[in-house]
Amino acid sequence: MLRSHTCGELRIEHVNQQVTLCGWVQKVRDKGGMIWIDLRDRYGVTQLIFEEGVSAAAVIEKSRTLGREFVVKATGKVVERVAKNDKMPTGNIEIRISELEVLNPAKLPPFLIEDETDGGDDLRMKYRYLDLRRNTVRKNLELRHRMMQQTRTYMDSQQFIEVETPVLIKSTPEGARDFVVPSRMNPGEFYALPQSPQTFKQLLMVSGFDRYYQIVKCFRDEDLRADRQPEFTQIDCEMSFITQEDILNMFEGLVRHLFRQVKGIELTDFPRMTYADAMKYYGNDKPDTRFDMRFVELNEVAKGKDFAIFNDAELIVGICAKGCAEYTRKQLDELTEFVKRPQLGAKGLVYVKYNADGTLKSSVDKFYSEADLKQWAERLQAQPGDLLLILSGEANKTRKALSELRLELGERLGYRDKSKFSTLWVVDFPLLEWDEDAQRWFAMHHPFTSPKPEDIHLLESDPGKVRANAYDMVINGVEVGGGSIRIFNRELQALMFKQLGFTDEEARKQFGFLMEAFEYGAPPHGGIAFGFDRLCSLFGGADSIRDFIAFPKNNSGRDVMIDTPSTISDAQLEELNVRVHLSKK
Repeated sequence: MLRSHTCGELRIEHVNQQVTLCGWVQKVRDKGGMIWIDLRDRYGVTQLIFEEGVSAAAVIEKSRTLGREFVVKATGKVVERVAKNDKMPTGNIEIRISELEVLNPAKLPPFLIEDETDGGDDLRMKYRYLDLRRNTVRKNLELRHRMMQQTRTYMDSQQFIEVETPVLIKSTPEGARDFVVPSRMNPGEFYALPQSPQTFKQLLMVSGFDRYYQIVKCFRDEDLRADRQPEFTQIDCEMSFITQEDILNMFEGLVRHLFRQVKGIELTDFPRMTYADAMKYYGNDKPDTRFDMRFVELNEVAKGKDFAIFNDAELIVGICAKGCAEYTRKQLDELTEFVKRPQLGAKGLVYVKYNADGTLKSSVDKFYSEADLKQWAERLQAQPGDLLLILSGEANKTRKALSELRLELGERLGYRDKSKFSTLWVVDFPLLEWDEDAQRWFAMHHPFTSPKPEDIHLLESDPGKVRANAYDMVINGVEVGGGSIRIFNRELQALMFKQLGFTDEEARKQFGFLMEAFEYGAPPHGGIAFGFDRLCSLFGGADSIRDFIAFPKNNSGRDVMIDTPSTISDAQLEELNVRVHLSKK
């Protein structure tokens, strides 16, 4: 080894020891007769000292040639610092350098390699290998490493076996768009990169591997945002001979284990909420339950007056913001503009202030008496000092807008504390959802999700009422995992494909291998997949998953560091039998 110690391990007990460190120059402070250099590696920072009359003149001269990010090897004696720095683990000591070797000089980096950098997102993405030297990013990847190690520890303790599944698979029409790969040896035919290992893990259950998991790369060609990447990582799991309750208990255990081992937090309970209740009381299927502010429907007490907007509405629904009756007109106008944004599309916002003296003042006093408003306040369980916020209109659109308003208020009021965690299982999703454009049913999760046994008889007569044996784990309003009990017999799977608009021939072509496998003794089985990148960002208290991925893509799906996707040569295209229009410049 070129070094005897790392830049993060030396302490006061090492004083008088001769050591050798290697690392990157973070900072140089030249005070004439004395020079200090902060040397950094993955493990920390150690201060080096060069002193005229003590260090050799040649060593001092060489130290003056060093620039930021030079790679050096430094040998010297550990001494106690006169001016100690209690903000760094090595702050009680420094190294009086006797030998200095420049292993590699460096150009001046395009941004500061420090926690508080001056580099913007685009610049840091272009020079990601430099960004990874910063403590904050490195710690995120260390967190990811611990999460991965502890996942394997827990799964191994529960007799799961890790099995790798293929990366070059068959394209399927359901779900997001596939990334496709042309086959040179099979002209005109294509592989797809897996959106998940779904069918393979089911085949492993048929094979008798009753507890499977894999920390696996998946690929989806879809529009990107802060919590999406074209390639992402899942903790993918499947079990045989189980019920839904077995799955929920097993993977509550995994998440408890991760919180305990990685964050030192003991999670209490994992309440269950039906999809119908999540939509009714929170307006979305992944409610943030760190705070209450549940929806209350007001149709019965708000209709029948001269206020046409309410009378014509399919739904009138409100929330109670505790202690917000003192909101100013400016604050209320901000909230009104928030819900009127095009992506939410509310026509307006009705408010009622329940003043501290017990009086009620609203934006619709012209149409409603104080007695009417009192009824609203009672429905919303409001107290003096609270603020009622009410939306109306088409039911689904109104619930979506109020859900976003609730989250915005939660943010403004400090209820969405990233250091607090609220867990939830959402269960009993609809099996199918109707697409008006395509005029057909689509699987809400995927085509292999089993319906509730008691709802199977509705599959042909009333498919919209069929509930799925499906479940999502939600933490702090983020869906971190989802899964289902699977269909495991050929007849029910064929019926499901029929409801999804597959002809018998299409079903055989796409999934014949799975249908045939079901005829060879498939056990009852089910599973779940966790978004590993999302879990890491949740544990790290971040909104974006990018800083928890070593080399992420940007919002256009590009890796600006290696400049890809990129064109390939005409010869390569010809070899792959891919014919495209090539514009000649």
